[in-house]
Amino acid sequence: MPTVGVVVLTQGTRPHDLARGIRSLLAQEGVHLDVVCVGNGWQPIDLPSHVRTLGLPTNLGIPAGRNRGVSQVSGEFLFFLDDDASIPDPFFLREAIDKLRADPSIGLLQPRVVDPTGLASPRRWIPRIRKGEATESGAVFSVWEGAVLLPRAVFDATGGWAEPFFYAHEGIELAWRVWDQGLRAWYAGDLEANHPFMHPTRHSEYYRLNARNRVWLARRNLPAVLVPVYVGSWTLIQIVRWSRDRAALRAWFGGWREGWRSDPGERRVLSARTVWRMSVAGRPPLV
Repeated sequence: MPTVGVVVLTQGTRPHDLARGIRSLLAQEGVHLDVVCVGNGWQPIDLPSHVRTLGLPTNLGIPAGRNRGVSQVSGEFLFFLDDDASIPDPFFLREAIDKLRADPSIGLLQPRVVDPTGLASPRRWIPRIRKGEATESGAVFSVWEGAVLLPRAVFDATGGWAEPFFYAHEGIELAWRVWDQGLRAWYAGDLEANHPFMHPTRHSEYYRLNARNRVWLARRNLPAVLVPVYVGSWTLIQIVRWSRDRAALRAWFGGWREGWRSDPGERRVLSARTVWRMSVAGRPPLV
């Protein structure tokens, strides 16, 4: 039976969603789970007895919170679930692991994301430039981070989630570092996770962190010659995208400047072979 270490991340602000997500985990069949609920600035309470808890005294950010949970669980695989997500199929984890075992070239799997109330899912949940149908599976170069499965050995080799990011774009770096191991990140359109539709701009610092982390992503991972190309292309995209929202652009460029002036943390450059493989697969790390 596959063993899975599960990290559920929460700030304690959505108790009903958290309870639903944990119920969906404990209903999984055909796997052995080791579950920890990490409270980012909160001590989790009133959870099932076989769900361990880790309360962090302050909110360390989403990537760091997930990383702290990894040290608390064991298992051949790791599964990360946000507190507002759930998995409706009790055989989800077993089927996802079967996919990883059947194709050793897959190092990370993200399922299709569906709003449980029936609202149309935003296109951004499909991590492809050419979105296509949500049910279409394929290799990807970023992931929606709310429900992610990967072998623990692969996760360890990536160096973990990008802690300095706090929020935004950590799923891009994780996917890139999976590719750098000679593996692929995979979008499984035939597997489903549930998550309510929410606008990313609900986060007060969305624009600043979006820009800062985009610069940091390049500075941490790309060969020097590609750093200005990648950042420049995204700068043009954002200018076009938010040309009529001056306040958003001001906040975005504030984060852009911060990204160049501040320390992004550890630099681990993608190999030339990885850049080539990503390019051949349809997504050179230029945009």
